[in-house]
Amino acid sequence: MDISKFKAGTQKKQFGYNSFSPAFINHQWTVSDAKLNHLLSETNHKLGELNAFSQLIPDVNFFIRMHITKEATQSSRIEGTQTTMEEALQQQKNILPEKRDDWQEVRNYIAATNQSIAELNKLPLSSRLLKQMHKRLLQGVRGKNKTPGEFRRSQNWIGGATLKDAVFIPPHQNELADLMSDLEKFMNNDELHLPHLIRIGMAHYQFETIHPFLDGNGRLGRLMIVLYLVSNNLLSKPALYLSDFFERNRRDYYDKLTAVRTKNNMTQWLTFFLVGVNEAAQNSIVVFGKILKLKKEIEEKKIVKLGKRIPLAMELLRLLYSKPVLDANEIAVALKVNISTAHRLVLDFEKLKILTEKTGFHRNRIFVFKPYLDLFNS
Repeated sequence: MDISKFKAGTQKKQFGYNSFSPAFINHQWTVSDAKLNHLLSETNHKLGELNAFSQLIPDVNFFIRMHITKEATQSSRIEGTQTTMEEALQQQKNILPEKRDDWQEVRNYIAATNQSIAELNKLPLSSRLLKQMHKRLLQGVRGKNKTPGEFRRSQNWIGGATLKDAVFIPPHQNELADLMSDLEKFMNNDELHLPHLIRIGMAHYQFETIHPFLDGNGRLGRLMIVLYLVSNNLLSKPALYLSDFFERNRRDYYDKLTAVRTKNNMTQWLTFFLVGVNEAAQNSIVVFGKILKLKKEIEEKKIVKLGKRIPLAMELLRLLYSKPVLDANEIAVALKVNISTAHRLVLDFEKLKILTEKTGFHRNRIFVFKPYLDLFNS
């Protein structure tokens, strides 16, 4: 079936309300729309460029941790959290009590990403893996009492205080087993001749429409995109922060998903999705380029001034690429040096304008690798 003839599903009468029952999607699809195919080709090329770039960068895993933090922060922001990247990179003790719930949600997202990327070596992108990710996302945060790691056993809804004034009511819980089985098969069906980016775009829509969990569906559905790209070798590392595009275009994001359900307009959603992947890939390429430029400038113009302390300074610099907000104690532990040595290193880095102290305190001081952090916030 051509995607232009996509039928999203039907309204199904329940006791006192109507829920939306999405159609199964695990069957052959074709894409005949010339503009969509052209955009698909461009986006595949851009994603390939990002993947090649990420594989050429020395110590790339240090920088990937920042990409994951950026994605976690922006995906959680869509759901209403207010944690910044700088806060997400700090220890809990440094976060104001009233902001710790938001901070923990972002940290859970980071942990869920790392855990699920590792699990892809043993498990396909499946309901089993999604449940594991969901359990980690909701651990100890808002939603912790909403059956973490389990598909919902009651009706949920989006918008409105009750079912009667809901903006959207997903399928009844009795339909979830069949719908999620169909979605899992769709994502892993080797007999489907469907480009990966089209497939994961459709899968994301379907997951958000099924809304299989009582809480955390938005974050999990967005995390699923990166996992799919990694599991199918479109990316060797999770170097794409697509949620930044979704957050900046939040209204369009929700409107395009809604238009599939109400108007069967899958082509419009896929166009928006591909534009997002293209832009996110380009942004990641630009950031990688700026990282390499900053790295070269610091190593060749600043670190060289430290003489005999250069080897230890280089160790600290590598640490800062993955943890650009820290204190002297963290440096001492990570580099296995005494605290006085850590303080001397920090003083060197302050004089070289690599680190900036952010608290203004004489004790419990926190230092920021601001030129690097700014690359992800610009």
